Amino acid sequence: MVWLTNKIDFPDYKYTSKEGIIALGGDLSEERLIFAYKNGIFPWFSDDDPIIWYCPYDRMVLFPEDLKVSKSMRKIISKNKFTITQNKAFEDVIYNCKNIDRKDELGTWITNDMEQAYINLHKIGIAKSIEVWLDNELVGGLYGVEVNGVFCGESMFSKVSNASKIAFIFLVQTQKYKLIDCQVYNNHLASLGAKEIDRALFLSILKEK
Repeated sequence: MVWLTNKIDFPDYKYTSKEGIIALGGDLSEERLIFAYKNGIFPWFSDDDPIIWYCPYDRMVLFPEDLKVSKSMRKIISKNKFTITQNKAFEDVIYNCKNIDRKDELGTWITNDMEQAYINLHKIGIAKSIEVWLDNELVGGLYGVEVNGVFCGESMFSKVSNASKIAFIFLVQTQKYKLIDCQVYNNHLASLGAKEIDRALFLSILKEK
């Protein structure tokens, strides 16, 4: 496994492990994170781990034209029960993503250092959030990193049913991204139309002008 130095660089993709790990160590500086995302690499680790950088062979993505919105979701959205905003409460969104109780899942992967790193990216306009409000209370949302017309999703949360889905649907339908990077497979996003594609295809889309 390749350990990073102070140099802002990553090893060749051929060094990726079968688990999708491309490197260990380094830091969460704005410069390194931006460089990582531009190259399809993202950090994912727990408090007791070194920084672990991933670039999976199979990438979970959503092409906007593949978005699936069920009849029941369309009805919920049409009622205009929720208010949706953008980049109005980024720190609250990441706080909730970090601290919300996720049934049947092991604790959060958003460490204190990770939280601060993405807040720093938000302050310079790289990290973005979608917020969902009900009666002036933040009940759902998501955040991620915007790079070259791709939204690299990091995490989402719901305090009431369907709130994170509403945030995701809003993101896809209104923000004009060429691709939503969902990173790794999960059933929730698959139900909305996301699918796995080969890493080489993902990187070609990410880097195209």
